[in-house]
Amino acid sequence: MTERKPPGVSFESFVDKQIRDAERRGDFSSLPGAGKPLDTTPDTLYDENWWVKQKLAREGFSVLPPSLALRKEAEDTLAAIGSAPSERVVRARMTELNDKIRDMMFKPPPGPPLGLKPYDVDEIVERWRRARA
Repeated sequence: MTERKPPGVSFESFVDKQIRDAERRGDFSSLPGAGKPLDTTPDTLYDENWWVKQKLAREGFSVLPPSLALRKEAEDTLAAIGSAPSERVVRARMTELNDKIRDMMFKPPPGPPLGLKPYDVDEIVERWRRARA
C-alpha cells in the first residue's frame, strides 16, 4: 500500500516522487510488453475505451442485452445441432433452449424485444434426422 500524501505537499510532486523512487528500485524494468509498441490500428478513429474493448475481445467476453444474448445462443444451438451425436442430445439441447426462451418471454424485456418463441423439438429432431441421412 502506498504511503499517504503528507500535508502541505502538492499532489503532483508527491506522485512524481513515488514514480522516481519506483524507477530507482527497478519496479518498471521488467514489465510485460516493455519496449513493444501498443497494438493499435492507425486507420481507426481514437476511442478512449480501446483497451477495454481489446481486453474483452481477447477474453471472448461480450456484453449483450439478455434478449440479444438469448437470440445468439439460439442461433449457436441450432447451428451446433447438426453435429449432435444422438437424438437424445438434440432433444436435451432444444428443451434447455426452449426453457430459457419461455423464461424470457414471461419477464419484462430489459432490452430489445426477444422476437423468439419456443421451437418445435420434434421438427428440429426431424431436420436433424434428414441431415444425417
